[in-house]
Formats: sequence, structure tokens, C-alpha cells
Amino acid sequence: MKKLLLLLMLSSPIYGADNEIYIDQSSGSSNTNIDLEQLGSGNIIGGADATAGASNMTPLDLDGTAMTLDINQIGDSNKFLGDIWADSYTGFFEFDGNSNTFNMNTDKTNTFGADSSNVNVDVTGNSNTFTLNHATVAQATTLDLDWIINGSSNSITSAIDIDAATNYMDIDGSDNTVSYNGDGYAGGYFYLDHTGSNRTFNIQQQSTQDNDWLKIISVGSTNSSVCVIQNDQGTSTGC
Repeated sequence: MKKLLLLLMLSSPIYGADNEIYIDQSSGSSNTNIDLEQLGSGNIIGGADATAGASNMTPLDLDGTAMTLDINQIGDSNKFLGDIWADSYTGFFEFDGNSNTFNMNTDKTNTFGADSSNVNVDVTGNSNTFTLNHATVAQATTLDLDWIINGSSNSITSAIDIDAATNYMDIDGSDNTVSYNGDGYAGGYFYLDHTGSNRTFNIQQQSTQDNDWLKIISVGSTNSSVCVIQNDQGTSTGC
């Protein structure tokens, strides 16, 4: 049984945002499809740190299993802020523009788990900030996470409890920063394919006494900082 509590879109330029979406779903059933699209600048899909109008408009908060979530934000200075819990969900997140913020937490309280999900993040633009935390303690079993980033001066931060999870990043552009922390109890797979100069990578894989797989291909020059730590939590390592 699906309960869609409230979906609210409003125009409120007095607060400095073009459009706002407030959506709160509980007890979501299998095969629920949610498709949200915003065109323009200064928009918000509400969630954890939402501000702007309608009494600061929290959440986006989605609960359910096996749902499909499709988010499209086209424009500059937009925000996607929200929390979900959803085993076996499929997520499509597309952002075209500059200075956007994406802050996504899946099962941030480590209550329900976040197994067997397929998540895709597609970005075209510059100076964007992306944070994706997925089941940081509750185990993201067999998660398939794919990033395609085209642009410069983007910041990507991700934390995953890698229980046989895959994290693939394809990044083209200069001055990009990647921070990744993968821990858990089974082997994880991380693959970064990058082209561009002035990159900063801080990569940590540290599943508990298991086998992890990591591959980085980076083509570029000048002013690069790369730190890679693989630690089975039995031996301390660092950069």
C-alpha cells in the first residue's frame, strides 16, 4: 500500500527560489515510480537542509522498497536535498547547470538497510557540489553506483558501506575533487576514469579483512594531489 502524504510545488521569488517541491512518502509499496523535474535556476527539491519558503519546507523524505526515483534539475544554483530508505531501488539523478547542490542520504539512520540498489548520477556543468551517502553502517549489499561527470571545479563526496558494492566514476574536466570512503564487510569495487588537470583525489577503501578492488586511470597534468588508502582494518595505512 502506498501513501503519498504531500506533494507541493510553489513559486516563491520572495524567498529567492523559483520552484520548490515538498514530498513525503511513507509505507511505499514495491514498484512505485516517482519522477520529478525542475527547469530554471534557484529551485529546491526539499529535504534535510531545505530553506526558502513555505516555513522552510522540509522534507523530501521517501520510504519504500523497489521504487524508481527519477530526478531532473536543469539550470543553475538548484538544490536536491533529501533522505530515503529503499532496498532494491533504482535512482536516476540528472543535473545540467552550474553551482548546483546534491545532497543524498540513503538510510542515514542505519535502520532499514539499502541493499541491491542501482543508482546513476549524470552531471553536466561546473562548480557543483555532490554528496551521496549510502547505508553507511547498514550495508549497501550489491549496490551498483555510476557517476558520469562532465565539467570543471566540481566536488564529489561519497561514503558507502561496501558489502560487495560497485562504485564507478567517469569524470571529464579540470579542478575536480573526489572524496570517497568505502568500508564494510565484503569486497568492494571502485573504478575512477578521469581526464583533466588540477585534480584532487582522496580515496579510502577499508572493508573489514576482505578483498577490495580499485582502479584509477587519470590523464592530465599540473598541480595534482592523489591519496589512495586500502586498509583491511587489520593494518593501519595512510598518506
